[in-house]
Amino acid sequence: MNIVKIGFKNSLNSSLESHMFMDRKRVFIDRMGWNLSHHDGEEVDQFDDVYAIYVIISDSDQGTHLASARLLPTTRPHLLDTLFTDLCDIEIPHGPHIYELTRFCVTPEVDARRRLQLRNQLFSALVDFALMHGIQSYTGVTHARFLSQVLSIGWRCDMLGLPRETAGGTLTAVQAHVGPETISLLRRAGTYVPIPLVTPVALSCAA
Repeated sequence: MNIVKIGFKNSLNSSLESHMFMDRKRVFIDRMGWNLSHHDGEEVDQFDDVYAIYVIISDSDQGTHLASARLLPTTRPHLLDTLFTDLCDIEIPHGPHIYELTRFCVTPEVDARRRLQLRNQLFSALVDFALMHGIQSYTGVTHARFLSQVLSIGWRCDMLGLPRETAGGTLTAVQAHVGPETISLLRRAGTYVPIPLVTPVALSCAA
């Protein structure tokens, strides 16, 4: 059975955390060709600090990384307000109840069918986590070719600006809203797959 482990950097199993960073390197650098920093086979950037929250799906038997995402408090510097300010045609959303969703990663070792299952499990866990901790929306930057996947989850989602051509491809900024109705919306879209959440540390939107 898969489970979701949630925590800050260095609060999780070190092997699981390292496997996540290695999969990020394999997905974003080796497969997608992003120009990102890496060291010892791991993709880690300046936002992988003590304030980053990791939501990781792991195999409960093996404890290996299957899928993950990183959440950054928008009350601190994050990707959208630091590196991608030009993607927003309106004021960049920020506040204690808004987190930036970044580095959405599924291990490249699974096939397309399994990848879709893990994607739905991870989005469902992110919604459950948001409802548990008072997060009202997630912002993020996505490649235009993945925008339809983000919208197909079923949640209410707004584009923060028109897609822009960048050195890394066509990018767009979005804001996905989470509220009492979101689980029903995901169920209607056929994407809500509840999964056990294990939160080893106390988390708060007051970061």
